[in-house]
Amino acid sequence: MIEARHLRVLRAVAATGSFSAAARELGCTQPAVSQQMKALETSAGTPLLVRTGREMRLTQAGEVLVRHASGILAGLTAAEEEVAAIAGLRAGRVRLVSFPSGSSTLVPTALAALRAEHPGTRVSLVEAEPPRSVEMLREGDCDVALAFRYGAGPSEWDDLVVRPLLTDRLVGLVPEGHRLAGADAVGIDELAEESWIAGCPRCRRQLVDVCERAGFTPRIDFATDDYPAVVGLVGAGLGVAVLPELAIESVRPKGARTVTVEPAVEREIVALTLPDLAQVPAVAATLEQLTRAATRA
Repeated sequence: MIEARHLRVLRAVAATGSFSAAARELGCTQPAVSQQMKALETSAGTPLLVRTGREMRLTQAGEVLVRHASGILAGLTAAEEEVAAIAGLRAGRVRLVSFPSGSSTLVPTALAALRAEHPGTRVSLVEAEPPRSVEMLREGDCDVALAFRYGAGPSEWDDLVVRPLLTDRLVGLVPEGHRLAGADAVGIDELAEESWIAGCPRCRRQLVDVCERAGFTPRIDFATDDYPAVVGLVGAGLGVAVLPELAIESVRPKGARTVTVEPAVEREIVALTLPDLAQVPAVAATLEQLTRAATRA
């Protein structure tokens, strides 16, 4: 295998015409230059220099190597500089996927702080709900996934690095003129006869589970992944809903009132990445800023 250090020595010998002159240029000893040239010729499997007295000239194979050496070494130097920039957070790219209410609350704060500290780091964002977002991470389509779960088993993400961010409680949403609009707390069973507006599929399943544990099956008249649409439907008096607090933060609930729902239902908000990616400086910095943003949420 031809090594870059050997190519540097060959190029110096070709430029100076002797081992001793090459040694002076490279800041090493003449025997060291000789040893590296022998190693290079062994790797190449053919002589690269012809020695005639004190003079030295390249063989045809030596000329070929010297011709390619400049491009190879220049490319290697550029690669080393680019890697050093990524390692030092002067450059880098992070592909982030997030669920919508996380995109409108945690993500903007985190990315603004990341850009201020490391302006050379670029972050792209796409939206997906779990479990699709987690699949994207495992399939290599993103580097960090902002996700949530409702009391899932501990083995669900065993192969991933899990950065807990916050616990997000579900709150009730009723029209302003609703009989329970001014209540301090509302039992979920008190809404058994209401029309319901449901959110994303995972949240929808959670709603049905909670209601069935309270002894009834919710009558879901509307279902939408768009939280502003849920708020608008409730505000128009078309039903009631339960939404995560993060979703309420990102939408002005015009015509609707929030109420505390009992028993408490919470979801765990986390940032996920793969073990190897967690060692990448730009990914680690993104996780840190998401954690900081969660403490301010």
